[in-house]
Amino acid sequence: MTRQRPIGIFDSGVGGLSVTGEIRRLLPAEDIIYFADSAYCPYGTRTPGEINARSTAICRFLLSRGAKIIVVACNTASIAGLDLLRQQFTVPIVGMEPAIKPASLATRNGKIGVLATGVTINGDRFHSLLEKYSNGVTVYTQPCPGLVEAVESGQAGAPATRLLLQQYLTPMLSAGVNTIVLGCTHYPFLREAVQEICGPGVRLIDTGQAVARQVQRVLQQHDLQRTTATTGTELFFTSGDPETTGRVISILWGKQVQVRKEKL
Repeated sequence: MTRQRPIGIFDSGVGGLSVTGEIRRLLPAEDIIYFADSAYCPYGTRTPGEINARSTAICRFLLSRGAKIIVVACNTASIAGLDLLRQQFTVPIVGMEPAIKPASLATRNGKIGVLATGVTINGDRFHSLLEKYSNGVTVYTQPCPGLVEAVESGQAGAPATRLLLQQYLTPMLSAGVNTIVLGCTHYPFLREAVQEICGPGVRLIDTGQAVARQVQRVLQQHDLQRTTATTGTELFFTSGDPETTGRVISILWGKQVQVRKEKL
């Protein structure tokens, strides 16, 4: 019966749905439990200690709901404490990291940009990625206050959000960057606007599909992949206001969903 248990996924808010959608497409038979920690969003303004405390509490909740694997669909939480989570829990845990390696391989002129939260950019794991994969490549990093909040409030397409994007992207484009990493799971929901501002000559990279493939590999390695022909279900939880979060999740998920309140 272990294979029948759900995949547990969490993020600081609704951004992890960009990863969850890729997991759903690749693994249609799997049940999914998603937790949006909306009451504590954005994580990018919190300390690593606060983020790790939230991540631990959410993992315990997902495990109480029977999760067979946990996906930390949040770059900030992964950078802050993925190793700590793996030390605490015995189930497989898959995390996120900004796509420095594929961006370094893809750039045509040795210049890449990274849009991310301040916690991600300042984290040890991020600097390890730079040391490992950015040899010969110039990396321009840009913390992006306000973008997570825009997605969380359903304002991804608002003029004010576009102004923020222009503010964050202009220095990179002026420097000649031709490959940009969307280093937060919220940012793929801004991809269209980012691409319009950057133009067709700039390639955008995120890690949603790569993470989904890694989830599949880990499930197969542990003999946990569900093999039935049935279509999997989704359950959505939030620490914030279920009505507000539910409205935004329904828009981003592409169908009306019910979101349950869970205070952790």
